[in-house]
Amino acid sequence: MYAFVTMMSAWAIPVLVVLIPLYAMYKKIPVYETFVEGAKDGFETAVRIIPPLVGMMVAISVFRASGAMDWMLSGLRPLMDSMGVPSEVLPLSILRPITGSGSLAFTAELIKQYGPDSMIGRIASTIQGSTDTTLYVLIVYFGAVGIRKGRYALKVGLISDLVGFIASIVICLLIFK
Repeated sequence: MYAFVTMMSAWAIPVLVVLIPLYAMYKKIPVYETFVEGAKDGFETAVRIIPPLVGMMVAISVFRASGAMDWMLSGLRPLMDSMGVPSEVLPLSILRPITGSGSLAFTAELIKQYGPDSMIGRIASTIQGSTDTTLYVLIVYFGAVGIRKGRYALKVGLISDLVGFIASIVICLLIFK
């Protein structure tokens, strides 16, 4: 079975790259012109989402540089310490919904400092895989299609991130302690 899966994964992309244009030619779809049109639409979408992305990056920088993140975390540390939760993973609760690359860099730093098999490394890795970059996703996807009012999307996304954060901690403490 392992050999079959390995073979399938090695051939999947090349087969699709050949089959899709062949099928399009069979259906008499102008392959190159359709590709160029799609690339043009993709470029227009990228240009449309740049302003919200720049705004989000500036807001993140101001939030961190102002000390607001440290101030928020300092209030939560005693509570987390009293429950036996390593407070070193707390910044992920704020970073992860905002920035994937920032939270990944923070997780990598925790793993480098404490080790991948430490409780901190395990919890950070589980949080990284169990939560999403909610604000980034909303800005990119809603910006791409022009949605101005997300209604419940932000609330539901942040609540699901909170649940993922709590569940990651609880499960790691139950399994690895």
